[in-house]
Amino acid sequence: MANKPIALVTGGAGFIGSHMVDLLLQHDYQVRVIDNLIGGHSKNLKQHAHNPNLYFAEDDILNLSPNSSLFHNVSYVFHFAGIGDIVPSIENPSKYMLNNVYGTVKVLEAARYAKIKKFVYAASSSCYGLATTPTDEKHNIAPQYPYALSKHQGECAAFHWHHVYKMPVNSIRIFNAYGTRVRTTGAYGAVFGVFFKQKLADKPYTVVGDGNQTRDFLYVTDVAKAFLAAAETSFQGEAWNIGANKPQSINYLIELLGGGNITYVPKRPGEPDCTWADITKIKNQLRWSPQVSFEEGVKMMLAEINNWQDAPLWDKDSIANATQTWFEYLD
Repeated sequence: MANKPIALVTGGAGFIGSHMVDLLLQHDYQVRVIDNLIGGHSKNLKQHAHNPNLYFAEDDILNLSPNSSLFHNVSYVFHFAGIGDIVPSIENPSKYMLNNVYGTVKVLEAARYAKIKKFVYAASSSCYGLATTPTDEKHNIAPQYPYALSKHQGECAAFHWHHVYKMPVNSIRIFNAYGTRVRTTGAYGAVFGVFFKQKLADKPYTVVGDGNQTRDFLYVTDVAKAFLAAAETSFQGEAWNIGANKPQSINYLIELLGGGNITYVPKRPGEPDCTWADITKIKNQLRWSPQVSFEEGVKMMLAEINNWQDAPLWDKDSIANATQTWFEYLD
């Protein structure tokens, strides 16, 4: 056990972070997790409760000191910790800048002090804004709302630490990740949590616009594999887009969920009609490619649909109320 490489995952009890923990343990790493359990949940790690190779620290990255013992002897840092959702970021932008930018700086400083071998940042494709598709890494950066801005500035900080302090940094720009353990919070957000709860309650699906908009959905285990590849490679100072390279319509998602009644809600400003990652760069440099089809991924989520019993139930009126700020500032 003493010879196992050590990886640290911030936000490791969250949606993507917990799948990253699964993969690292499968690959014989010792894993240290930092999570404040606000966005994540300890149940996401329960299958590893008695694994001696996993250490969990319930703490906030904002509390990290540069010489944090959690980072001692760590080879790789995977930084997922932060806060998401569009509307809350419009309502409270300073909170997002504090957590997603300054929080990233706190992790970078601890990693720098520990002289880690690689820092992999979880970036967001929202940095591209209303992009032309398929979107490659050279596309103009044009964040449309504070969440997108905060994630991009966190990435800028990571690359600044690479430039100034020579820290080995890579970044993964995630398009539309989905899968088991996807977040369900009080905020109106990810389409899967919304639709799964509506299916369980036998209520109409609330579809934005006409449902023909497409998203480049990528199953979460494929996301985790891309991050591991970005850590283990000799490349550094690189940003890679990841998606399935096969955008799927919201109408097709409803078909895979078994169909049902639909209520249409207004299209929102700042949302693209299509997201589509050009993954040429990561396929060529890291030999990574998506393995889980959209149909397989949705089937795996449906097998665990009861996990969404406690998710909020949204309808046309509650969505209109929750997104009022969105239309006010982004229209």
